Amino acid sequence: MKTTTKFVYALTGLFMSGLVLSCSDNEDVQPVDASAETMVGPVDEHGSDHDGSCSYVDNAWASSANLYTSLPNSGSTSGADLLVSQNVAIKTFWRGSSVAAPLFRFVRDLSNPRSTFNAMSYSSGKIYYGEEIYKWAKNRDGSNLINVMILAHEYGHQLQYAYGLPSRQENTARAGELEADGMAGYYLRRGYGKSSFAAIATAYEAASAIGDYDTNSGGHHGTPAQRKSAVRLGFLFADPQNAKLTATSFDSNFFYYYNGVLNGTYRMAQPSSVTPEFHAFMLTHMEELGKIANGEMSDEEYRNL
Repeated sequence: MKTTTKFVYALTGLFMSGLVLSCSDNEDVQPVDASAETMVGPVDEHGSDHDGSCSYVDNAWASSANLYTSLPNSGSTSGADLLVSQNVAIKTFWRGSSVAAPLFRFVRDLSNPRSTFNAMSYSSGKIYYGEEIYKWAKNRDGSNLINVMILAHEYGHQLQYAYGLPSRQENTARAGELEADGMAGYYLRRGYGKSSFAAIATAYEAASAIGDYDTNSGGHHGTPAQRKSAVRLGFLFADPQNAKLTATSFDSNFFYYYNGVLNGTYRMAQPSSVTPEFHAFMLTHMEELGKIANGEMSDEEYRNL
């Protein structure tokens, strides 16, 4: 989904079919599916660290865009190497060391910088991260937490590709997007070490505009409030007292409890996949999750959960 008025960064569940024209002479042209999102922000230019001779990335990016292995370590692009290392760390957290990390590249377009307000997850095992979305997030949070959050969401799509998720099918992209939000919340606590929800709440407030109210559109991502509640649900799953979840167990538990959140069902039977302690813990938070999903919780309350 492309827009010049709001950001929808790579948290979409829309699939774009196109050709990836390789930036390496020894790679073949191949069809891919992509999950993409867009936002608008400031523009500046830097020198290059170009990955090969790429005149065209794919049809989800501007024809003048190029791929890069890194961004100049100065100004608002400082710390971009964190995303390179986190691409491996997030993969290792979910899938261990025996599986390769996605091919990670930054996308830069000096002639049309705003076109790189995207981050995209491809079913062919690639994540392309736009320079401008990177700078937008870095300018709002110098610790780069928002960028890590976006990348963790993108890797959630990689898990969906690998395991045939989400198990829940809807007429819109919402199920896949909410699950990827939840996976990002789970990683930030269990993998990235943010034990306090307040430490990540501001990042998700910055991202809440990715939600939409086009509930009959195939590209519907979930409302801003629903997306915030999905993040909170993933964060709760990551409580240290709970056993670590695999991608598939996360999926089954996510949709079981989130269905209760959306339907206002706050007393639910214990699923066989969790312990009594896990279930009892979740029931104590169902009403809270419902308030978030329905937009009844203020930003201040959300930050102080």
